[in-house]
Amino acid sequence: MSLDLLQAERPLFSYPSFKGRNEKPAPFLPMSRKEMRKLGWDSCDVILVVGDAYVDHPSFGMAVIGRTLEAQGYRVGIIAQPDWHSKDGFMKLGKPNLFFGVSAGNMDSMINRYTAERRMRHDDAYTPNNEGGKRPDRAVLAYTQRCKEAYKDVPVVIGGIEASLRRIAHYDYWSDKVRHSVLLDSKADILLFGNAERPLLEVAHRISLGETTKEMLDIRGTAVLVKHALPGWDGIDSQQVDQLGKIDPIVNPYADINVQCATQQIADQSSAEQEDVTKPITVLPPMAKSHKKKPWENTYIQLPNYEKVKTDKVLYAHTSRVLHQETNPGCARALAQFHGQRLLWVNPPAYPLTTEEMDAVFGLPYQRVPHPEYGDAKIPAYDMIRFSINIMRGCFGGCTFCSITEHEGRVIQSRSEDSIVKEIETIRDKVPGFTGVISDLGGPTANMYRLKCKSPKAEQTCRRLSCVYPDICHHMDTDHQHTISLYRRTRKLPGIKKILIASGVRYDIAVEDPLYVKELVEHHVGGYLKIAPEHTEKGPLDKMMKPTMSSYEIFKQMFEKYSKAANKKQYLIPYFISAHPGTTDTDMVNLAMWLKSNNFKLDQVQNFYPSPMANATTMYHTEKNPLHKVNKDSENVVITKGARQRRLHKAILRYHVPENWPEIREALKRLGLARKLIGRGANCLVPPESRDELQATVKKGAGKAGQPALSRHTGLDQFNQKDKVKPTVKKRLTQKKKIGSTRKIKLGK
Repeated sequence: MSLDLLQAERPLFSYPSFKGRNEKPAPFLPMSRKEMRKLGWDSCDVILVVGDAYVDHPSFGMAVIGRTLEAQGYRVGIIAQPDWHSKDGFMKLGKPNLFFGVSAGNMDSMINRYTAERRMRHDDAYTPNNEGGKRPDRAVLAYTQRCKEAYKDVPVVIGGIEASLRRIAHYDYWSDKVRHSVLLDSKADILLFGNAERPLLEVAHRISLGETTKEMLDIRGTAVLVKHALPGWDGIDSQQVDQLGKIDPIVNPYADINVQCATQQIADQSSAEQEDVTKPITVLPPMAKSHKKKPWENTYIQLPNYEKVKTDKVLYAHTSRVLHQETNPGCARALAQFHGQRLLWVNPPAYPLTTEEMDAVFGLPYQRVPHPEYGDAKIPAYDMIRFSINIMRGCFGGCTFCSITEHEGRVIQSRSEDSIVKEIETIRDKVPGFTGVISDLGGPTANMYRLKCKSPKAEQTCRRLSCVYPDICHHMDTDHQHTISLYRRTRKLPGIKKILIASGVRYDIAVEDPLYVKELVEHHVGGYLKIAPEHTEKGPLDKMMKPTMSSYEIFKQMFEKYSKAANKKQYLIPYFISAHPGTTDTDMVNLAMWLKSNNFKLDQVQNFYPSPMANATTMYHTEKNPLHKVNKDSENVVITKGARQRRLHKAILRYHVPENWPEIREALKRLGLARKLIGRGANCLVPPESRDELQATVKKGAGKAGQPALSRHTGLDQFNQKDKVKPTVKKRLTQKKKIGSTRKIKLGK
């Protein structure tokens, strides 16, 4: 990848080792005083508090952060899933010399604890034995509060995905309101967003030199609270930048070189005019080129304050739009947002890691197993990834319902082939239970490995939310040669029987390189391949920033063609979202008809989950579309809200389940589609009511409001008054014969 213009000033591991230490890495980062004593430690420099069980594996964020700090000479301890009801559990390792690092874990704690319908989960894949209830709601807030109670004078640095996605005022789905930045609510000292190895090491180094967090105001990838804007920074109002920036033309690399070609005429003339006396040559120093300030340098955008975005949905959508435009490390400006009298200052994102830095991070001495404290307990999240390899970070897809871009960024950060091969060999030789099958070579997306922008200048200045929507950018390289080379090399390794691809494949990019699809289908599909069309209809797809089904159809044809050529029975497993912003009831019916025509019967359907800071969450909250300029007269987005409506959309996707038929029939009648789609024909969605269903409906209707179901044996004469009981089905039929009659009909015995 070309990172020339997205290069940090200093390499990741260029800081001097803390106190000149050169200690051997700990077998596991200690979780108890006993382990600390075995290592010869009397205290920890940094203590990490995390909502997940401690698994020493590079797929677990706190293991990566801990090992990265350890590589710089810091003594790091971990307090995993502490009891948050008192400060005692936060004091088990003593007082840290430098700071506490707090994270909710690999998942947002609210998403981890609650379903999309706000029902509490009873399990937790990141906890031993899948036990629920081992972390609090809004874990970053609870953990920070207890750290402050335990040691008031110790700085608390918050990070991870929960802090990252709540770095400014944000809509909170679970309380259905706009909340402050998590930095303000938690009372932490500094917030790190993104994967954060780079800002973390700078913060640790500066604290170790005696600086306070109040002095660390300009570190990329951090957010801090200040009283006023930083000195030397120019501010602009957010309403001046609520539009996509244009890509500057690529600068001519020879524009500043004043070179003349010496023609033969000039050469002859010069030769004739030569004198016998040699003239001295004066060498002038080059003119110092004045630095032209880029429009984003030392510039911040003043966002509408918390009090305004809390009450004004148009301003909230506008703020979200501006934030998403400022995610490119090459040209992002700082953001400033007042919360009362305090100013939240969000620095531009940290520069992405180079391939060499990624290799160094993933090459740290992970044990690749859970901490021995857990014994034989099963941790489902670990069991799922223990034989998988993370080959890259980031995603340039920009799907509005996904928060990967807001957390990891759009620039793809890839490891080298050698680094990946070395990790596969480590799994083969050291990880218990390995049978020769690598479960995944992937990341956020399976086939973005080493894909990059072909123009470094465009990559630095681009503000597009997606490199592939509405069409693939002409600057984007879609050649999968590096991925193909990686697949071919890894599957030839001794002791490796199969390399599977379990990460979702971005099929609209894959079809640009048929050789990749052929390689994938012939060698790396274990019978089923996950892809995510998400929907079939243009309305919701546009709000998702997803491609049309034409790309899916092309990929499906390729998949079936190469599967047949390889004499393999393999199947695509498409994923769909129900109740996404922009989705009407008719859209859901059309999707269900597509599923039926293609003989898909979905066992599980995911209702849209409004995660913090995602563009689709902004649509859900404001009913405005932040993908375009926002004002009070701009496009209104159709939103599926309320338990009943969300349940309906989910039910329509599971059209084959009899329990859903009554609800679907009711919706089809309301849409005027009953005669067309209720029946037993191939083109119908659900069958008509059976005799048993009709009888059950009669009984249910007759027994409303606590009344017994009436029959000819119950003695109807005691209910002669009209307000006490409705006519039975038989009497209703009698009434229908007297259409237009106003005479009251008495109920007979």
